[in-house]
Amino acid sequence: MATTSAAAGIATFWLGDGGANLAAATPYNVHTSASKVTIREDGALPGTKPGSIPPSPPATTAAGKAVAPATAGKVFFLGADGQPHWCTGTAVHSQYRNTVATAAQCAYDTQRDGYALDKWVFVPGYAGGAAPSGLYVGKQLFGHYDFDLYRDFDRGYAFVTVYEGVVPSAGGLANSGRLGDNVGGQGLAWNQPAVDTTVDVFGYPAGPHPDGHRPYTGETLETSGGRTAVALAPSLKGEELLAVDSPFTGEGALGSSWLLRFDKASGGGYLNGVTISVTDLDADLRYDTSLSPYFDGETQAVYAAANAHWSGAVLPG
Repeated sequence: MATTSAAAGIATFWLGDGGANLAAATPYNVHTSASKVTIREDGALPGTKPGSIPPSPPATTAAGKAVAPATAGKVFFLGADGQPHWCTGTAVHSQYRNTVATAAQCAYDTQRDGYALDKWVFVPGYAGGAAPSGLYVGKQLFGHYDFDLYRDFDRGYAFVTVYEGVVPSAGGLANSGRLGDNVGGQGLAWNQPAVDTTVDVFGYPAGPHPDGHRPYTGETLETSGGRTAVALAPSLKGEELLAVDSPFTGEGALGSSWLLRFDKASGGGYLNGVTISVTDLDADLRYDTSLSPYFDGETQAVYAAANAHWSGAVLPG
């Protein structure tokens, strides 16, 4: 994604002029909705032994602080149209405390095979052009070749390693430490039961429903959730997707985290999906269902590749 020499310029692009480019970015609208989605009656998905990696807390936690997932935030980038856009992302546990999960179309340039989106950064807890927990420039993208080559949304997830954070400082930028130290990281779970598993969904929906109603602004972290089912979505080449009841609209919500066993007290859980699209199952012109890839052993293998990569700092010292 970005070399060390380019990372400082990318951070300045987003944080300069009081975060003007962050504030000007619009929610990404690539594959935000899917048509002709059906729920699979058998609910069976291939998989082997279930596995998981626990969440990791931040290095320090304010006593008595009300906990929403501090790991949630927005990923910003230049889209295939060259304009600034954003999706939802979440920090996940990793060896070097430097990894972000999101939807694949929020990291890959879907107009060019083998290319990542330009000027990619993660801002946990984003609000009003500010980066309260720092801004983290993407270093390396890890995804599945079936998405990169074939746009197969059964593999529509991405893990991105990021440099240590930066914040605005007098005369430029200052280092602000590792992502996982500052906000923690969600755990990861794979090969979990595909049917009737309860998940909490966290994201920043912003777009309209098909009837034009716009219930979300994209300015605040929203939550929904329910019990999972297995879905087919031919428009996404999706044969092994998960579905969950959710009123989220697609724009802005792409990349929303699906957390198993979410603990409100700690803000931690186990990432078991990311929103790749939404749909209107009952055809009432209101989105009612979010879709995610099923996290299996291949998902874990992609994550493991990201987990092995150290990033380092943007600035010397």
